[in-house]
Amino acid sequence: MKALLLSAYAAMSHRHWADGLQQQFPEIDWRRLELPPRHFPWRIRGNPLTWLGQERDCLHEDYDLVVATSMVDLATLVGLCPSLARARKVVYFHENQFAYPLPKGQRIRAEPLMVNLYTALAADVVVFNSAYNRDSLLRGARDFLKRMPERLPLDSVLSRIAEKAVVLPVPMSEETPKPARLGRRVLWNHRWEYDKNPEAFFTALETLTTRGIDFEVAVLGQQFRDQPPVFEASRAWLGERIVCWGEQPGDVYRDMLDSADIVVSTTDHEFQGLAVMEAVTQGCVPLVPDRLCFPEYYASAYRYAGDQTTLEATLAQWLTDPASRPGLPDARAWQWPAWRDAYREVLIGT
Repeated sequence: MKALLLSAYAAMSHRHWADGLQQQFPEIDWRRLELPPRHFPWRIRGNPLTWLGQERDCLHEDYDLVVATSMVDLATLVGLCPSLARARKVVYFHENQFAYPLPKGQRIRAEPLMVNLYTALAADVVVFNSAYNRDSLLRGARDFLKRMPERLPLDSVLSRIAEKAVVLPVPMSEETPKPARLGRRVLWNHRWEYDKNPEAFFTALETLTTRGIDFEVAVLGQQFRDQPPVFEASRAWLGERIVCWGEQPGDVYRDMLDSADIVVSTTDHEFQGLAVMEAVTQGCVPLVPDRLCFPEYYASAYRYAGDQTTLEATLAQWLTDPASRPGLPDARAWQWPAWRDAYREVLIGT
């Protein structure tokens, strides 16, 4: 079976997913094309032109299967390369632009939303990493299209997507989960961007400090040229409580996960949350907001109501009374052995 794997914005989680597909299905003859995760407005709209300029011969080959991320403008690509239309087309939504929070001062732009819609409509199977991702796309698309100037057949359009939708998370690599630890090391291992809401995290740590609660903190995760100022401001007052700061090479990152006790998310945007799953696999108890995708993956014992007060109260209790922490979720439920057959059915159609 010959397959074309397309990733138009190859962020870290997207590469992890693509690597997993190739490793888990070596019987498929994969050809992989991906573009670096920068210049987002151009990437999501211009990827067919970029690939036509760089990979024209590859795109015009005959494939049995095309697997693309939701940022690939699949409808345009199939129109420009008609041979792709004969392949089984699977689109994977790591995220959707209808539910992605905008930076302050930015207005919603139609182009990324329409790429998501047209790509989903052009696919034979549309895969989401969570039901929240699927539902927020359908809900957001309905709200968006209602505001457009023409009376569109919304039920017909959206039902076509819903009928071919499947929920399959990005699986984690197979490994034995580590046991929980009862120390006081708090972990942040998310992207240093506005949508991860770092202000809430550092405000909680400041409250713990004011109350005299002892803790250590490891602040990891991918960094970018522009980052919220709260990081540098918090580094100054956290002082000796910091055991690790900033983006780290893989071995150091893994060691920090192995030594941390509680992993916290305060995010305003999450469709699955691989960073939290990685930490749980290494023995960290998760504390996540009761919104977005988290109710699908974590029992109520791991979720705080979403407000600052509840976050701070739960974190304070877990630090001062380690026995009050819930046992770890079963990380094996997120690993490839639990999802390989379902992925095979989606990719091969049997």
